[in-house]
Amino acid sequence: MANSWYEDLNAYIRLGEPKLKKKAAAWKTAIGLQAVDGLSVSDYLLKTAKENIEGKITDNEANAQISNYYEDCCDRYGIEAGTKEADIVAGRIASLLAEKTFSFTPAFWMSVHRYLFKDVFMHAGKIRTYNIYKNEWVLNGKSVFYASYDSIPMTLDYDFNTEKRFSYRNLSESEIVKHIAKFTCDIWQIHPFCEGNTRSTAVFIIKYLNSLGYSIGNEAFAKDSWYFRNALVRANYNDLQNGVHATTVYLEKFFENLLYNGNNELKNRYLHIDWHEEK
Repeated sequence: MANSWYEDLNAYIRLGEPKLKKKAAAWKTAIGLQAVDGLSVSDYLLKTAKENIEGKITDNEANAQISNYYEDCCDRYGIEAGTKEADIVAGRIASLLAEKTFSFTPAFWMSVHRYLFKDVFMHAGKIRTYNIYKNEWVLNGKSVFYASYDSIPMTLDYDFNTEKRFSYRNLSESEIVKHIAKFTCDIWQIHPFCEGNTRSTAVFIIKYLNSLGYSIGNEAFAKDSWYFRNALVRANYNDLQNGVHATTVYLEKFFENLLYNGNNELKNRYLHIDWHEEK
């Protein structure tokens, strides 16, 4: 993929035309989110995104073009390098973000996952049936403790019902940020799917925030999606023997930037458990 994808799409936003800005912002988020799994999109995806932003093709046509491209693709290196998954999922994220549909239920989250990863993962939209462990760079190869597979439905119901009963009335901006960060880290820790949890969580949270009345440009997800994932990891990891405590502080900085145009510096090295601020 051309290294200039971010600036290429930013050019549409600088034009100031509302439809172009909205489409470009969705594509920036969709492409940026692939970084949470170390994936990059192809130059073909960027070309398709530009055609969609400019109104030359519809969302459905864009996704069809991407699928057809890989059906006809003979470049095995391009496919094996991960661009196929990244391209297909990015196109679907951009399309889903453009739709004004939402339901605050675990079922909707499952439908998001199913839509994003259909024909990419065999288990798209299905609750995992085994326990998982993921090596994390930010934890020196250790893993967060994820929910046990047999507790997933019950835990999902608990977190969603608790959030439904919560009132944001009369909360300050900082209180809202803290609560959104906590809710996000809690449902992410469940990790209900075998793969694609962070990307589906991000899309679900964006649509949830939109349903709460936030008109967000999704810039933070476009530029700092890997930070977002690492912040979720740090929010769910304890190693008290070595002085490491689970904290949502890093995630709060992300959401402050996202919701209230905060100016927090989001550097991944700050999240590493061995990082210490220079004095």
